[in-house]
Amino acid sequence: MRPGAVSIRSPTSRQVRFVVGFTAGGSQDPLARLMGQWLSERLGQPFIIENRPGASGNIATEAVVRATPDGHTLLLIGTPNVINAILYDKLNFSFIRDIAPIAKIINQPLVMVVNPTIPPKTVPEFIAYAKANPGKIDMASSGSGTSPHLAGEMFKKMADINMVHVPYRGAAPAATDLLGGQVQLIFATAPRNG
Repeated sequence: MRPGAVSIRSPTSRQVRFVVGFTAGGSQDPLARLMGQWLSERLGQPFIIENRPGASGNIATEAVVRATPDGHTLLLIGTPNVINAILYDKLNFSFIRDIAPIAKIINQPLVMVVNPTIPPKTVPEFIAYAKANPGKIDMASSGSGTSPHLAGEMFKKMADINMVHVPYRGAAPAATDLLGGQVQLIFATAPRNG
């Protein structure tokens, strides 16, 4: 929600747009849909989930920043929003100035997911395999600058291995290609409450 926006605490029949910066089916999408349903039931007004993927969430963030500041447009933010503030030199908004967080919803640790056609079954075995096959492992991410991308880059550096980063427009298409064997690895979010 933008700073100075009207509170949505008093129920009205007007719908609330809940904007998600990634594709339908990605890790943020079901969270937004569950939260939207929960809020709708409690506040008595419709919450419409609007997926605006691209640029690691920047397209959605800009859409919310440009929306009328009346409390009826919300943004599901996550780690990529913080990363983007540093990663991108020229944004049409200032995340810190233009967006005001209103609630923490969930923690999202990352897990390493490997296509089962790859022989290693443990992390040390995977590191040894990657060292023996430099540049032959494709690492998917939900987009450049996202937390799965940066986790993969950190893993590469710490393990001293060479993998090829393959950015996608969201977690759902990246996971689809992981399952189909087009890429071999992804660091995926594993939502948990708390």
